[in-house]
Amino acid sequence: MASKRKKNNPAKEAGILENPEALAEKLSKTEQFIEDNKILVSSIFIGVLIVVGGFFGYRYYINTLNEEAQSEMFQAIFYYENDSLAQALRGDGNNLGFVDIAEDYSNTKAGNMANFYAGTIFLAQGEYDLAIMYLEDFSSSDILVQSRVLANLGDAYTEKGEFEKAADFYLNAAHTNENKEFSPVYLLKAAVSQEEAGNTEGAKESYKEIIDQYWEATEAYQKARIHYARLGGVE
Repeated sequence: MASKRKKNNPAKEAGILENPEALAEKLSKTEQFIEDNKILVSSIFIGVLIVVGGFFGYRYYINTLNEEAQSEMFQAIFYYENDSLAQALRGDGNNLGFVDIAEDYSNTKAGNMANFYAGTIFLAQGEYDLAIMYLEDFSSSDILVQSRVLANLGDAYTEKGEFEKAADFYLNAAHTNENKEFSPVYLLKAAVSQEEAGNTEGAKESYKEIIDQYWEATEAYQKARIHYARLGGVE
């Protein structure tokens, strides 16, 4: 029978566990190191406290700011929902509008949402450069919302006549959250923009994607078939 190999124990091999004097000597050396390096050890300890304290302090600060921003957002959203877009954007003298909330509370969730609202309003008002600026500053983990924002950016670039950029945003929107309700609409917009940009092959690919994958989207499907055939595509 093969004999089992004993696992090595570095501490035992060094005689520390079996020799109390050796253990005491090790502890003594550690204490002596701390004694000889008081400033270094204290600096490290203080540094850790500052980092940990700073982290929790920053979180508390951001949470407080977010509560303030949400309070300001309440009135701005009220104006937005009642089509009082000037007050929603710029405030009413007592309450901030989306523009100031986005600037003053930029690191908060409410400030992020203010970018979305401000960008949407500027798009509706024909202020396309401002719409792009605010919409590009917005981000969301909700892919449905994010795809809508990408499509809005596509609309803004379309209005500016920058069709290649518009097509890129529409395609991104279509593929960020692929679904039969919105993706064929975004793909159709992408194809039109690609045609405007002179990218006929790209437009054919977008039309074909609708035909192949979104036949249930009746309106987009029918339009895609017509335009695909017009460009010489064969199903």
